Amino acid sequence: MADEIESRAVNIDINGKLKRFDIDDPVLPAWIEEHALASGGYPHDDKLDKDKYAKQLEKLQVELVKVQFWLKATGKRMMALFEGRDAAGKGGTIFSINAYLNPRSARVVALNKPTETEAGQWYFQRYISHFPTSGEIVLFDRSWYNRAGVEPVMGFCTPDQYKDFMKAVPRFEDTISDEGIIFFKFWLDIGREMQLKRFHDRRHDPLKIWKLSPMDIAALHKWDDYTEKRDAMLERTHNKETPWAVVRANDKRRARLNVIRHILSLDYEGKDKEAIGEIDDKIFGFGPKFLK
Repeated sequence: MADEIESRAVNIDINGKLKRFDIDDPVLPAWIEEHALASGGYPHDDKLDKDKYAKQLEKLQVELVKVQFWLKATGKRMMALFEGRDAAGKGGTIFSINAYLNPRSARVVALNKPTETEAGQWYFQRYISHFPTSGEIVLFDRSWYNRAGVEPVMGFCTPDQYKDFMKAVPRFEDTISDEGIIFFKFWLDIGREMQLKRFHDRRHDPLKIWKLSPMDIAALHKWDDYTEKRDAMLERTHNKETPWAVVRANDKRRARLNVIRHILSLDYEGKDKEAIGEIDDKIFGFGPKFLK
């Protein structure tokens, strides 16, 4: 698998200075190691202690099980989508949510590129087919927002398709809200050095190498393009009914805990507020203003 990824060294513009990055070199450059956690304006000096994280996570996962029972009892439907740059931690966050839920009424949806048939459908159609039924939880690992970021940046859609999507998606999500589906949107935000560190970790870990794709390498020079599309997406599609929850995710542990705490803001039976704790507003906020 590792040999399938093209070897190349690139010069990357970091704050106006060109830095050399060779993902195939097993030694992580010091300029990445030293600045990864603080990159992107991350507010904490250290990662959350592993033992503290495990204890807090277990309490929150107990609450998630209560939410699942409540959904089943009331017939309510819940779904959440997770977006962010490559290596932002979407999959791990979803796993931490889903780990102890009953798989009969909790699903993770991570779609491949559209088939020929799907490419000819209304853009939202293949996603709607995965929406939750009564008492069910659905977690989208990437979603229709591919058309707001990856597709226009990488040239997988036309400018008109992008424009039409940005016009249509608020109305589409208004329908979701009107339908009564409990709906969360999460954007996991990471700094550039942290992304490079995670790419490098994947390249040299035989258990993670499958996570690194040629597209990740191709996107190394497109950081600013992705930032522009992220900002436009948040500005256009953040509203009161379907807000974007934005999480600074350089520390995966803190990010996961705060995502779950936000989900647990629901008014469900048996809720233990003390076990849930408080959201860290240094790393968790709403909409485009939180990243400015």
